[in-house]
Amino acid sequence: MKKAEPADKDELRPEYKRSDFPGPLVRGKYAKRMQESSNVVVLKPEVADVFPNEEAVNAALLSLIKIAQKTTRPTKRSGV
Repeated sequence: MKKAEPADKDELRPEYKRSDFPGPLVRGKYAKRMQESSNVVVLKPEVADVFPNEEAVNAALLSLIKIAQKTTRPTKRSGV
């Protein structure tokens, strides 16, 4: 009779215990770093429903930027 192959070590378990982790668990360990340097934007649900993916969002925003640049005249700023 053949022995069953061992389970893949990279497989996620359905449940974890604190004893499964060697060091202390820290909640929000990287939260400050994400707020300072992240380019992640959270959309309102009604906006996210309109766009199927990030490419669609980027295309819409880029076209809006082009329209805005064509329809507005640059203004002179003093001291620049």
